[in-house]
Formats: sequence, structure tokens, C-alpha cells
Amino acid sequence: MTSTQTRPTVSAPQPDPAEPPARSSVRVLSFRQNLSRWDLKLSPYLYISPFFIMFAIVGLFPIGYTAVISLMDWDLVRNSGEFIGFDQYVWILQNPQFWTALRNTFSIFLLSSVPQLVAAVFIAAMLDRNIRAKTFWRMSVLVPFVIAPVAVALIFSNMFGDNHGLVNGILTDLGLPAIQWHKDPFWSHVAIATMVNFRWTGYNTLILLAAMQAIPRDYYEAATVDGAGAFRQFLSITLPSLKATLIFVIITSTIGGLQIFDEPRMFDNTGEGGPAQQWLTITLFLYNIGWGEWNFGRAAALAWILFLIILVIGLINLAVTRSLVRGEGTRAPKAGKQKKGVRA
Repeated sequence: MTSTQTRPTVSAPQPDPAEPPARSSVRVLSFRQNLSRWDLKLSPYLYISPFFIMFAIVGLFPIGYTAVISLMDWDLVRNSGEFIGFDQYVWILQNPQFWTALRNTFSIFLLSSVPQLVAAVFIAAMLDRNIRAKTFWRMSVLVPFVIAPVAVALIFSNMFGDNHGLVNGILTDLGLPAIQWHKDPFWSHVAIATMVNFRWTGYNTLILLAAMQAIPRDYYEAATVDGAGAFRQFLSITLPSLKATLIFVIITSTIGGLQIFDEPRMFDNTGEGGPAQQWLTITLFLYNIGWGEWNFGRAAALAWILFLIILVIGLINLAVTRSLVRGEGTRAPKAGKQKKGVRA
């Protein structure tokens, strides 16, 4: 006779609701919270770090290396040089060609940037209106920017030919005298500025058009109800709303205008700025010193002088920008105080 014994069932202990969680759970939860906190703090820097890393490699290092070369009598073959201090800068500043190039650069810059900005604002205002095939016209203004600068320079240099150019042919057909585009300094600047305007007007137009599209349409509807015409709306609504965008366009146009190279380089066959340096620019003068005379110490010094000129103008634009932003920022707290007073 056999007997079977059954094991007594042991019930699992019920967790006490008042008992704190396990240490491992606390550690996991704390780690996740710290990870989330560090993710919020570090992820923006990780996202923008590739740009700064590439800039340090291909931008910041060449800038520093150029600064070292500018203080030396550099030998490109031996890849070494003798330290001579600021003699290269003194030679540049005492060279009459530098002041001629500086004058030509600012002349071409003014002849290109001012009409370019006016034309870009006008074209953007026209494209902002309700016209037919507006997408086609908006895309068409960017076509000159896509064309290679060398192709633009070659085409326009032939158009502005002294003897058989298209422009002089039209002028003579109208009974006007032909213009010596490659001999007269002023008209050579006009021709080169025309090339620059042809390439960059559409680019600036799209930037200004994007800013115009961001203006609330309620402003224009209210102005129309008040009896304001299109020109009055443009002066009172559009232009004041484009302040920040206009400052950006002016800064980029200034930087690009002071670094102009392709157009004057391709304006004639020699590419040296004309027989009497009529359209010699700073970047073209830099190119002639570096690759024409093989004097990279002087070319580096000239590059740093140009960098300082652009930096000074950029700081002036930055000061204007900060003053405008500060003026807009001081009005908001006053409005907030008035609202609090009204609520009280």
C-alpha cells in the first residue's frame, strides 16, 4: 500500500505598495533621465559640428597658414621662407597698383550692387503680385545664376567689344557714338558691373521674394480698405518689412562685390586688368602677384588686407543690424507693460 504526499503550495509574497522600488530600477530611471537631459544639451552641437569641423580643416587652417606666409619671404619650391615681419604689407600699401585696384574694386562694387539691389526689389515686387505663370517667371529669374561665370564673361566681353561689339553696333545704328569699353576706365567698370548684375540680380530677387511672401496679407487688405494704392502699400508695408532681409542682401553683395574676380579676369585676352589697369581689382592684383610673379608672401599679405577691409565693412553692417534689432526689441517690453496695466 503506497501513499502519496503532496507538497504544500507556498504562495509568493505580495509586494508591499509602500515599499520603495528596487535599486536597479532607480538606476535605470536615473540613467534615462540623465541621457535625455544630455541629449537635449548636446544634440544641437552634434548636428552643427560637421560644418565647423569642415570649416576648421578647409577654411580656418588655410587662413592661419596664409597669415604665417604673409610674414615671410616664401619659397614655393622649397616650401619654406625667411621671416621678414610686415615688409610684405608695407610693400603692398606703398604700391600704386594697390590703390588703383582698390579704387576700381569699389567703383565696380557701387556700379553693380546699387542697381542690382534696386532691380531685385522691383522684380521681386512684380513677382509677388498675382500674375499669370508666376511660377515660370520666378524660376526664370534664376537662370542667369546657373550659367557659368566664365561663359557669362566671354559672352559679355564680346558684346562690349570696342570695334565689332553688339552694344556699339546698336549705338551706331541709333546715331550715337561708339564707346571704348576696353579703354575708358568708367565704361569698362560699367561693362563689368553689367555682367555682375546679370548673374546676381535673380538670386537676390528670390531672397527678397521669399521675404515678401512672409508678410501677412492682412496688412495689404487693411491698406486697400483704407484707400492706399499699390505704390503706397509698397512704401509703407513692403519696404519696412524687408529691413532684415535687405541687410542680409547688402552684406552678401558687399562681400561678393569686393571679391570680384571672374568678370574682370575674362574681360580681355590677357586677364591682367587692362593695359593701364583700367579694371584691375584687388583679387585680380592678388592673382597676378601670386601666380604671375610667384611671390606668395606678398599675395598672402594682400589677401589679409582684403580680409580686413571686408571685416571692417561687415562690422559696420553688423552694427547697423544690431541697432535695428535692438530698436525692435525695446518696443516689445513696453507693449507688454501696457498690456499688464490694462489687465490690472
